[in-house]
Amino acid sequence: MNFEEHLRADARLVILKELAHQTDGRLNETILTSVLDGFGYRKSRDWVRTQLRALDDLGAVTIIEAGTVMIASITRAGLDHVERRSVIEGVARPSPEA
Repeated sequence: MNFEEHLRADARLVILKELAHQTDGRLNETILTSVLDGFGYRKSRDWVRTQLRALDDLGAVTIIEAGTVMIASITRAGLDHVERRSVIEGVARPSPEA
């Protein structure tokens, strides 16, 4: 795995973890962009949208569009990955809870 692939996989895990922390499992791309920024991923909206589409393709999230904004919802598969019950290739594996 090259550095860019590692960045994408780790950012996708950050997205899934943040969605898993939400009561309804959903967030919009603007908030997710801010969350990623807080983890050192200073990326464009288009880059974040690309990661959300990749997660959708992997079955980890579903996406709806409200006007011009994407809203991602974590799926059971995405939650199982975050909780270490299964593995989704293309998403970094979560560390064991301490």
